[in-house]
Amino acid sequence: MDRTLILVKPDAMQRGLAGEIIARLERRGLKIVGMKLLHMDEALAKKHYAIHEGKPFFKPLVDYITSSPIIAAVLEGTKSVDVTRNTMGATNPVEAGLGTIRGDFGLEIGRNLVHGSDSPENASKEIALFFSPQELVSFKRDIDRWIIES
Repeated sequence: MDRTLILVKPDAMQRGLAGEIIARLERRGLKIVGMKLLHMDEALAKKHYAIHEGKPFFKPLVDYITSSPIIAAVLEGTKSVDVTRNTMGATNPVEAGLGTIRGDFGLEIGRNLVHGSDSPENASKEIALFFSPQELVSFKRDIDRWIIES
C-alpha cells in the first residue's frame, strides 16, 4: 500500500464537484486516510508549487489555489499515484479522456478541478506539507473488510 495527496481545487469546490471527485477515487478502491477542508495561505501555496517558481504562471497559480477553500486528502491503496492520475485524466481537460474526472467535468487547463501527486516521492513530500503523521489513520485488510488500526 502506498499513499498519494489530492487537492480538490477551488473550481471544483465552487461547482459542487468535491463529492463526485472523492467518490470516483474511492470507487477505484482507494481509502481515505486523511482529509481536511482548508483555505490555503500564500506561504503554503508557494511551498506546494515551488517547482514552478519563476515561471510566468506561478503567481496566477498561487492566486488561484488561495482564492477559495479546498479539500486536501490522503488516499491509500496499491499504486495509489497511478490510480489517482489515471482517474483524474490529463492535466489539460481538452486532452483528458471521457470517463476521467477532468474529461467529464474540466473546462480549461488552469481550472482542472483536482491535483494529484505525480510520483510516490512527491506524494510523500506533499503529504507532509498538508498533514502531520497524527492526522492520518492506517487501515489493514482483514479478509474482505478494512479495519482501522489504532
